[in-house]
Amino acid sequence: MLKLLQTTLCLALVLSLAACAVTEAHAPTATALPTTEAATTTAAVTPPLPVEYNSFTEDQLYQAIISELGAQRGGIEDAGEGYFDLAFSTRDLGVIQRAVQFAAANNDLNALLQLGLLWAEVAPEDPQPHLLLSFQFLENGNFDQALSHMARVIDLGGNIDFSALSERAGRLSPEERNALISNLRQLALRYPQQASIQLTLVRLLAQNQQFDAALAELQLAKQRLPIDGVMFLLEAQLLQSLNNTELALRTLRNGVRTYPENTELRLNYARLLIQQDNYRAAQEQFRQLMAQNPQDWETLYSIALLDLEMENYDSAIQSLERLIGVDQRVDESQFYLGFIYEQQDDSLRAIEHYRQVRSGSNNFLPAQQQATRHSIELGELQDAHDWLSRLSRGQPRLEVLLTTIEASVLQQFGHGDAAKALLDSALNRFPNDADLLFQRVLYFDGAGDRRSSENDLRQIILMQPEDSRALNHLGYMLADQSTRYEEALELLQRAIAIAPDDPAIIDSLAWVQYKLGIYEEALGNLRRAFAVFPDHEVASHLGEVLWVMGRREEATQVWQDALRERPDSPIIKEAMERLQSS
Repeated sequence: MLKLLQTTLCLALVLSLAACAVTEAHAPTATALPTTEAATTTAAVTPPLPVEYNSFTEDQLYQAIISELGAQRGGIEDAGEGYFDLAFSTRDLGVIQRAVQFAAANNDLNALLQLGLLWAEVAPEDPQPHLLLSFQFLENGNFDQALSHMARVIDLGGNIDFSALSERAGRLSPEERNALISNLRQLALRYPQQASIQLTLVRLLAQNQQFDAALAELQLAKQRLPIDGVMFLLEAQLLQSLNNTELALRTLRNGVRTYPENTELRLNYARLLIQQDNYRAAQEQFRQLMAQNPQDWETLYSIALLDLEMENYDSAIQSLERLIGVDQRVDESQFYLGFIYEQQDDSLRAIEHYRQVRSGSNNFLPAQQQATRHSIELGELQDAHDWLSRLSRGQPRLEVLLTTIEASVLQQFGHGDAAKALLDSALNRFPNDADLLFQRVLYFDGAGDRRSSENDLRQIILMQPEDSRALNHLGYMLADQSTRYEEALELLQRAIAIAPDDPAIIDSLAWVQYKLGIYEEALGNLRRAFAVFPDHEVASHLGEVLWVMGRREEATQVWQDALRERPDSPIIKEAMERLQSS
């Protein structure tokens, strides 16, 4: 019975599979195979005839059929294993290629490697298996073997892009990359007209931070090969790495003039112009890009942002409204329209656009904060509250976040009692929520109620012992507004262990060290905090520690430098008056 089934299936599929014995480019496909039912019906009508199986046995044909049918039913892995075995047993080119298809679908890198070697053996003049093998060796990190097969592709008249080498070589050490560079130099000499070899060599040298050598290699390539847009772009990137921005700009400008339709060159030129604050020239490049592709919405968005930067608000509004009209960058456009109308003192239109920024977008919370600020500034407290309530209905976490925003803005505009009532009400619904408690701490701080601030902070720390924000706030408050320095030190040491690189915590720790008379440690921490976060409050602390340590000229210089950045700093002025008058 099994033998009869094998014969029946083989007869039905012999025409499609016999092609495997002679094909050079096309493998049989699953969709070309008839179903078992159709095969059986055909066999019943037409008596079996003697068939020439070429190099296939009935068992091999049967295995191919079973593999194809299994693949149609989703058994890709089993089909891949079946074809892998068939490839080695038949050494038929079509079967090998079909096996490669299944191995690729299964992401079976080991099978692909073995099949590639078999394919190269069966078809020694075909560049395709060497192309396959080059990428498999690249994936395995065997760059020497990969280069060997890449060279073989060229020798056999095929085409290959060597740029994959530089993409994979990013994970190599400089020493390993140097060895690869040496091998690639040999290939560059062997195939002087292969542009991708020359340019990949340049990129590898750049990856090794050998920018001068990369630039020299690029100049050689420009002498040997036709110059194209890629060369202009690569040269500009190398010049930027060498901090020669002026020459990089000139190179990109020449590239754009030579290849005006090259969008990548023009885009990079525009970006470099922006880095140099040459917004008008950058905008002209973006307009050229837009002329080349009127539906390039990302370029239109860039034009809008440049108009915004240059305060060309009418032009920016047109671009942003156009983006909204075609459903592109909608939330960002609404946000920036709100910002523009805010700059134009049109609060109502600013509110309208800020409120259209949708939940889930990056600018959603900042937009709601600005809309709330304008509403409350206009005296529309109830409108602001109603809007935020509608936004957060049925979303507890969002309700908490929007409540903290509303309370903060209320307090900012002098509605402290309303802010406190709002927070108390929210805490009745969400007892002991850390964000609500911390916002209430800020209210108590503003009201000078240190005891209530401490109570809420300790409640947060009790619930969340790893909350570095609460630990830092309480520790600094105790160091700055009491003499409980040892207690403050313990809190701040816990905070710094959780967030060792937070400049605010480093500053607080330094401040309590100063209060405890540990001046050298305090000075070291303040310098560290100020290097990362040159805030006027940190400058005030740094100057005070230097002053007390007798380094008064240095302290005065720190304060004066900070006052140039923040002339109205009450913290620095208070420290200077207190210490200089003592």
